[in-house]
Amino acid sequence: MKIDRLLGIITILLQCNKTTAPELAKRFEVSCRTIHRDIDDICKAGIPIITYQGANGGISIADGYKLDKNVLTVDELQSIITGLKSLGSVSDTARIERLISKLSPKSEAVVSIKDSILIDLSSHYKSSLSEKITLLKTAIYENKLVSFDYYSEKGQSERTIEPYFLTFKWTSWYVFGYCRDKNDYRLFKLNRLWSHRIINDTFAPREIPIKELDFDVYFADENKITIIFDKSLEYRLIEEYGPECYEVMEDGNLKFSAGYTNKDYILSWVLGFGDKARVVEPIDMAKEIKEKAKKIITNYEHDI
Repeated sequence: MKIDRLLGIITILLQCNKTTAPELAKRFEVSCRTIHRDIDDICKAGIPIITYQGANGGISIADGYKLDKNVLTVDELQSIITGLKSLGSVSDTARIERLISKLSPKSEAVVSIKDSILIDLSSHYKSSLSEKITLLKTAIYENKLVSFDYYSEKGQSERTIEPYFLTFKWTSWYVFGYCRDKNDYRLFKLNRLWSHRIINDTFAPREIPIKELDFDVYFADENKITIIFDKSLEYRLIEEYGPECYEVMEDGNLKFSAGYTNKDYILSWVLGFGDKARVVEPIDMAKEIKEKAKKIITNYEHDI
């Protein structure tokens, strides 16, 4: 796209002060003649370009000419605006919209920005999620302690943390911080975090060990499970794990194998498929699901 190339040439001249037509031609994969035409177009736009002959010759912008060096291509602007809009789904919408307005070309501009990617980082708890993110961002910037009630498989607990980062992982938002109650670094899921409040006490930021910043450790799937699924659930497996996650058996059923992190979650996930899924490994997991199924039947025996 020519407009991208023109902006690219201007950006290069602003950063390196001088270059040559052959270097630009190689960079943008066009001929030197095309580069010379581009230079003429840039000059017509009011940006004074000077060419120097000889061994130390080249192309540069005239000395003393003032131009904002933060020139972005259309694709770069599109990426930034897409990112801002996605953050706007869980943040201060008015502030994000003002920033997008500053970056977006005017309606009469030659270049227009079209929405080709729409990202919503919120959830069913959009309003409360935005509130939590705003509060946590404030606490992080101001080095303020945060206290909240947290709900996990172990029950409800009150935690006080030194917040350091907000991260979006596996379709959910988390806050990473140092837990004053456990004296260790922890990752907390925002949808399980309620009654949140900033404590006026400030903290001195710790030097976080590199290994603690590897958030993938919290989602390690070292435990393995093998499940036989009914053929009718193929679309669900592909949706969640991709077409390579299973093998088709002789009877048409699907043999699925994967790793998992949280035992309670994987149990609930399997039970959600009812009689169309059967765990074959590990045996202990299969027995536990069998016992849960018996209890489910017992729960309904007196109601029907």
